[in-house]
Amino acid sequence: MDMMVDASVIIAVIANEPEKVEIIALTEGGNVFAPRSVHWEIGNAFSAMLKRNRITLEQTQQAIQVYKTIPIRYVDIELETALEVAAQLNIYAYDAYLIQAAKQYKLPLITLDKRLVVYAEQKGVKAIKVSE
Repeated sequence: MDMMVDASVIIAVIANEPEKVEIIALTEGGNVFAPRSVHWEIGNAFSAMLKRNRITLEQTQQAIQVYKTIPIRYVDIELETALEVAAQLNIYAYDAYLIQAAKQYKLPLITLDKRLVVYAEQKGVKAIKVSE
């Protein structure tokens, strides 16, 4: 099934988290989409791990190589509409971008973020919460 993915899903796959098996099963045979902002969120997540000494630069570089092998189709979104979503739900723009992208492209959103599921459903987007 085609799905919109957030950074938490991508990082779980890259880092071989326990959710990886479920994520692969859910997305197998479909295309994986993400707003272009997710690319920068991945970088931000790894920089946060570096800052907290949870990962080395070498590990980060290895993880980025894995990330580059994931066939993600990056999509554009309607920025004005996404910011309306952010204002309506009082959420960060990055979450609104995901919700808007899923809505705009008529795709379910897959995430590990419980709050994002709630927000997405408030805007009429089908959201799939991966087990933790």
